[in-house]
Amino acid sequence: MITAMSKMRDSMGSLEVPDGALYGASTQRAINNFPVSGYRVPVPMIRMLGLVKYACAEVNADLGRLSPGKASLIRDAAREIFEGRHDDQFPVDIFQTGSGTSTNMNANEVIAVRAMQLASERHVTTDSIHPNDDVNMGQSSNDIMPSALNISVSWSAETELLPALVDLRNALSSKSREFKEVLKSGRTHLMDATPMTMGQEFSGYAAQISAAEHRVRGIIKACSPLAVGGTAIGTGLATTADFGRLVCAVINRELGTDFHETDNHFAAQACRDEAVEAAGLLVAVAASLRKIANDIRLLASGPRCGLGELTLPALQPGSSIMPGKVNPVLCESVVQVTHHVYGQCQATMLAGGDGQFELNANIPVIAYNLLESIRLLAAVCRQFSSKCIRGIEVNVGQCREYVERSLMLATNLSRHIGYDKAAEVAKTAQERGLTLREVVLERGYLDEETVDAALSPYSMLSPERAV
Repeated sequence: MITAMSKMRDSMGSLEVPDGALYGASTQRAINNFPVSGYRVPVPMIRMLGLVKYACAEVNADLGRLSPGKASLIRDAAREIFEGRHDDQFPVDIFQTGSGTSTNMNANEVIAVRAMQLASERHVTTDSIHPNDDVNMGQSSNDIMPSALNISVSWSAETELLPALVDLRNALSSKSREFKEVLKSGRTHLMDATPMTMGQEFSGYAAQISAAEHRVRGIIKACSPLAVGGTAIGTGLATTADFGRLVCAVINRELGTDFHETDNHFAAQACRDEAVEAAGLLVAVAASLRKIANDIRLLASGPRCGLGELTLPALQPGSSIMPGKVNPVLCESVVQVTHHVYGQCQATMLAGGDGQFELNANIPVIAYNLLESIRLLAAVCRQFSSKCIRGIEVNVGQCREYVERSLMLATNLSRHIGYDKAAEVAKTAQERGLTLREVVLERGYLDEETVDAALSPYSMLSPERAV
């Protein structure tokens, strides 16, 4: 199918742009220059870029720099972007100019064209609205794109990832309470260790996710300073001293958030240290998820030739050749997501530490990796809690059998007969196929009442730490 094209102009001359596109020649140049990956700047950042443009237009009008008529049209067009009505008008690849100038101009052009359409629809007479002079007034890609980045990362972390983690923590806490009386053997170094309850084990998982929630709140805090108001290099050239503060106030009014103008515009534009911090915190969240998912699939291994302490919900056939096989598919999904997030966050950390002089020119790829990591972690957490954790069942008999067979109950003998004799008892029991109780009584180390009390697994649970 041949797309009809029309000629449009920018500061470099004329260029053909598809009919019906809201963007102009500057965006089309970027489309032609960067057909690299097909990965687009994430929708959350595009929408928050619309919000920033909305706020800038309102502040410019309040400061008397932009006419009320133009400001109203620009605000309405920008709000449409914020509301997700023009996502398809942002086709520029993430591997573009590293300041994100192409995407900033994409937004400027879409807003300018749409504002003029709104004027026509409303039968409003206005001078031509220029993407640079009017929509981009008091702004530069170098302060606006970092601001949109921070807002979108913070907002996505707060509205997507944090609720998903809360839901997962609640599911794990519920299982911890449900399994609080189920005795099982602990394991260290993949080897038998002293007894615990399944509830205690799940309480550890719930605590990991609670800590993950705290880390996500750290992302929100790290991204709260905004670069808006710094313009090209941080000096605030072509805007007013209070522009950034006023724009932040509008953004906070719209989102109910607590963003604020950075204390130092030179740092806010020259580096992306907050992105590096966010990436590190996301890696820590992923590490917690990976540990929990791996533990659960190991505890559920079997059903007859593995540990078999847990039974996971059967979600789908596990083999194309082995009938009846069911796999821990949600655990595997979680682990794969965490591997992907590790890679994306490593790319973010490299990009975030690669600024030169007054600008870090890696903003689009940072945005893509951080926002995609947040999206994936949130999505897989929701699936993990709803389709796996909430349906887990514990195999009480299997857990008890492992405890009764465990030689690590000998740990409690040390208080009565010393470490060396206790080790000797465990070794003898293993070699001769006897119980610890039989060996202790045979050697005459303890009487029956004392050995039974010493080998009781319940005496080793540290009740004060029980769930």
